Amino acid sequence: MITTKFGNRIKQIRLSKGISQEKFALSIEMDRTYYASVENGKRNISIVNIEKIAKGLEVPLEELFKGI
Repeated sequence: MITTKFGNRIKQIRLSKGISQEKFALSIEMDRTYYASVENGKRNISIVNIEKIAKGLEVPLEELFKGI
């Protein structure tokens, strides 16, 4: 499912940058439990929130979808 693949992808990028889930969620002004559910593939998030994640990870939007 694409939500699971997307969640795995953003988790992989976040971990490669050495950022905790809680710290990252706070930095992008997103509730930690909401963000955790995105990483776990349980949310079908909006493009606005996808953009927030890309900016927070300092990667272009297309990088989030690489390999999906």
